[in-house]
Amino acid sequence: MIHDTAIIDPKAKISSKVKIGPYCVVGPNVEIGDEVILQSHVHILGKTKIGKKNKIYSFASIGNQPQDLKYNGEDTKLEIGDGNKIREYVTINTGTIGGGGLTKVGNNCLFMVSSHVAHDCIVEDNVILANNVPLGGHAHIEQNVIIGGNSAVQQFTRVGKFAMIGGMCGVVRDVIPYAMVHGNRSVLQGLNLIGLRRQKISNKAIIALTEAYKEIFKSENLTENLKNLKSELKKNNLVKDVVEFLEKDKKRPICTPFFK
Repeated sequence: MIHDTAIIDPKAKISSKVKIGPYCVVGPNVEIGDEVILQSHVHILGKTKIGKKNKIYSFASIGNQPQDLKYNGEDTKLEIGDGNKIREYVTINTGTIGGGGLTKVGNNCLFMVSSHVAHDCIVEDNVILANNVPLGGHAHIEQNVIIGGNSAVQQFTRVGKFAMIGGMCGVVRDVIPYAMVHGNRSVLQGLNLIGLRRQKISNKAIIALTEAYKEIFKSENLTENLKNLKSELKKNNLVKDVVEFLEKDKKRPICTPFFK
């Protein structure tokens, strides 16, 4: 069902099972899958592919050009998976050539009012961005991350899976998986134990992760601490996730309990 006032470019590929409300605009290079709902006044532009069962609320702007002064009209993309809720005034931009040309959103995410996903970001499955959360360009948000209201993630920052970021926090350093972070500028406060228990992670695994956390962050010399981490702890899958995250190439320093 497409409302009479909607403007749909004839070149757009729209499933017959899509509902498009009043005054929506859909550009020529857009693909929209089954059972997507566009409420009203939604703009979807650029080379944008949207999967199934997404609900996009009024005044969202999806697939518009990056807010990057280096962008010069290159042919870049935005891909959005299935089952996402994109609330009012959310903006999600296409990629840039310098960042790989693709912004990508996974499945079953919630983007609350006025949140923003910048160019070349990767947002994995089951992520929640609360109200007014902007992701800077090239940020990588892993699965099951929750970012509290009015927090901002600096460009090129990584946030590991199942991490929780408190509200009104400037995230300027990479956040390890399973972390709990808050403060005016991101400070590591411990592990997201509530999130781990909600995922029915065993107490034995959580205890091992807690012990490893204490060892890794016992001092500011993370390299030495990782080197001396007990071998039996490294066998734990949760600990492996943290170690691999810390050992990857990175553009930002690691968020630690040591505030500077």
